[in-house]
Amino acid sequence: MQQRRPSKGRPSGTDGSDFSFRMVVDSRYQKVAQGRSRLRALISIQAVIQLMGAVHLVLSISKGNIISPLAVSSLATAFLSLIVGELGQRRSRVNFLRFYIFAAAASILLSIACLSKVDLRLEDILNVHLMEAKKFKILEAGRILFGLLVQIFAVKTTGSLISNMSPPKRTS
Repeated sequence: MQQRRPSKGRPSGTDGSDFSFRMVVDSRYQKVAQGRSRLRALISIQAVIQLMGAVHLVLSISKGNIISPLAVSSLATAFLSLIVGELGQRRSRVNFLRFYIFAAAASILLSIACLSKVDLRLEDILNVHLMEAKKFKILEAGRILFGLLVQIFAVKTTGSLISNMSPPKRTS
């Protein structure tokens, strides 16, 4: 019996007659893979942002400034949500991802509260002479705003990921 060489673009071991029996991957599995990779990137960005917040907190402590318990709790909640979110997306655990959404939402609320505590006005930002004195406050406000934006995208991505991971509802 003569073996034929598989042609390019065709799977080996078939002659093409099994075309009707081949399965096509459901689009929601492709969406899950895309959502997981997007969530992985967003969690990485969040980790960098929270690390910057931790560095800012350590610098504030080393300067002798009084730290806000709100800032510490916001940072702790954000780190907890990052750990749970990473475990949830890595292992495809829906319950972890749901807890990640809850913890990220709590972190968003705490970050908004921290942002409201920062004594920073538009005049302070626009005034060049005061800008040098308040540069840490400006950087912290920018970090919090960027972190909020990334967390909102991460929560939205996680919600769509959970809906694509769940089996489709059958209508009877």
